[in-house]
Amino acid sequence: MATLSRSDQISRDANRDLQSTLAERDEEIAGLRADVAFYERLVGSTAQRRGLAVHSLRLQPQNDTAWHFTGTLTQNLNRGAVSTGQLTLAIEGTRGGKLEKLTWPVLRQQANAPGMTYSFKYFQQVEGDIFLPPGFTPVRVAVRLAPRSGAPIEQSFTWADATRDVAPATATP
Repeated sequence: MATLSRSDQISRDANRDLQSTLAERDEEIAGLRADVAFYERLVGSTAQRRGLAVHSLRLQPQNDTAWHFTGTLTQNLNRGAVSTGQLTLAIEGTRGGKLEKLTWPVLRQQANAPGMTYSFKYFQQVEGDIFLPPGFTPVRVAVRLAPRSGAPIEQSFTWADATRDVAPATATP
């Protein structure tokens, strides 16, 4: 009876370890598939030609009011051409029960704050920090790209998508 009980315990432990390893591998495979899909969209032979766009936006809390953002910008319409310009954010939400929109200078806590500069051929990650006022509940983040030449581009992300840890957020044009 003791031998069977110990054998059962060893089998359960081995099964738990195997399940954990399989879950890690599944997560790794999902990440690699997302990476392949990203690169396929940029340079694959079947890739749809797209102009300047925000592929994803991720926000991570630094403390109670500070957030670090990472925006992934892409373009494959003019292969080899360099896209340059500035990125700014605006956040819509509520404070004190009233709808409010925080502009780039407010988020950066400086008047006339310059946008984050970008310059790339195929893609680039642009990073920076923003600050939310106490009592502000964010709902939506608007990313504005002001290219050196051409019309500005704006894409919105829900706050939930931008702060999600698992997959990159999907932009809504």
